[in-house]
Amino acid sequence: DGSPLVKGLKVSAFSDKEEDMAGLGDKCPFLLESKLRELGAEYVEGDPWTSTVSVDGKLVTGQNPQSSAATAEATIKLL
Repeated sequence: DGSPLVKGLKVSAFSDKEEDMAGLGDKCPFLLESKLRELGAEYVEGDPWTSTVSVDGKLVTGQNPQSSAATAEATIKLL
């Protein structure tokens, strides 16, 4: 229907704070957290550089590299 895939879904992704802390905030064409919110996602943010995973239906997302193992574990649980 043309709606964004993430509209109304809980998602985690690299936060605007993490982009700024990494010195990338002004180098990116957009900040992912802000874009996801703009597209109607329910953004779930953990503390910077900590593991944060969101599961909404079959969509599994992690906030940052520290979330890799927990994101993989959450994905395996859905299989």
